[in-house]
Amino acid sequence: MRAISRSRVLLYGLPGLPLAILGIPLYVYLPPFYAEQLGVGAVGVLLLAARLWDVVTDPVVGGLGDRLRVGFGRRKTLILIGVPFLMFGVDQLFRPPGDAGMQHLLLWSFITYLAWTVVALPYTAWGAELSRDYHQRSSITGSREGFVLAGMLIAIVLPAITLTDPEASAGAALEQLAWLLWLTLPATVLITLIAVPEPRHVLPAVPWREGVRLLRENRPFFRLLIAYIMNGLANALPATLFLLFADHVLQAEGQAGIMLVVYFLAGLGGIPLWLWLARRIGKHRTWALSMLWAAGIFAWVPLLGPGDAWLFIIICLLSGLSLGIDMALPSSMQADLVDLDTARGGGQRTGLYFGLWGMATKLALALAVGLAYPLLALAGFEAGSSDPDGVWALSLLYGLAPIPFKLAAVWLVWHFPVDQAVQHRTVEDVEAREQHA
Repeated sequence: MRAISRSRVLLYGLPGLPLAILGIPLYVYLPPFYAEQLGVGAVGVLLLAARLWDVVTDPVVGGLGDRLRVGFGRRKTLILIGVPFLMFGVDQLFRPPGDAGMQHLLLWSFITYLAWTVVALPYTAWGAELSRDYHQRSSITGSREGFVLAGMLIAIVLPAITLTDPEASAGAALEQLAWLLWLTLPATVLITLIAVPEPRHVLPAVPWREGVRLLRENRPFFRLLIAYIMNGLANALPATLFLLFADHVLQAEGQAGIMLVVYFLAGLGGIPLWLWLARRIGKHRTWALSMLWAAGIFAWVPLLGPGDAWLFIIICLLSGLSLGIDMALPSSMQADLVDLDTARGGGQRTGLYFGLWGMATKLALALAVGLAYPLLALAGFEAGSSDPDGVWALSLLYGLAPIPFKLAAVWLVWHFPVDQAVQHRTVEDVEAREQHA
């Protein structure tokens, strides 16, 4: 059963850091930066169009990547193609010319999102193919998500330091992050491409019609996908409302950065603990327990009010312990389900499966925004208002609304049918097919 060394597991995770550094600015700093010049409404429409485009490209890029046949490696080839476009796209978005208008924002948003998909999706699929060992897959995804959390911390802390200068602007923070991306992305990608092998694929791609039939029959995949969307919604709702909660409920605007740093540091520190547990009770049970842990901690959030910022920091610390493994274990379980598809004759379609996975991630984010703000409006909440009913509604939506989604995900994965024994037999079937081919 194919496995790789610990050093290669670590080196594989390196590009996760610059990719995470890019993520937060695109969602947090870029919209207000352009809104100052172009208006909130226009920027909102343009970025919505870019994100819808981003959703569509995931399965297309993933499916095409599965069918590439190049000696260097199909995942590595796509990453090499995408990196230059991603760097230039980020440069144009984060350091635009003085006369940049709506056309500039729309064009370079489309290019940047597409390039990001061309880099990030093959990178994720590559990780799923590096090892067929049930537990090492979790170590591989844990390495990647650990570097992702480190990149998120940099993307939070660096702009916060820059913006302490009263003369600094969001544009200055974006320019710093653009330079940082130019320094880190090529270096980390080059190290990983050289040091980490891409497994050779001998199974031919299945025809599209047959592939759709096999996909429909992969019921564990859809079960995991629904659980992932439920959990994604539970995570995206408080993420969407975090700043509103810190400002209006806790009245601790100046401490929001500290809360985020504590949360992400806890997520980074918690990964080894949950990986240790996964080796003893299995991935699906460990993920379920991590979700129950987060739900139990978050249930106390609605009891907080003005002046309780330090209590909330403790909640950030405790609930954050499950963050990293919440990102790593589902992806590891998804890799096991690609094996199931391969064993049934689907070929090696890791790119397509993770493309659909990426669509689910973005769908959860879109649903969270689509649910949170209309519900707040119905409850009478207005930004800047101190109306107690509206603030109470915000507190309930932030703290309690995610819990039913977490519990639904736990119910779906607690008795998940693909455990270590099933995965081991599946890999034996895959290797038998490869020997025959």
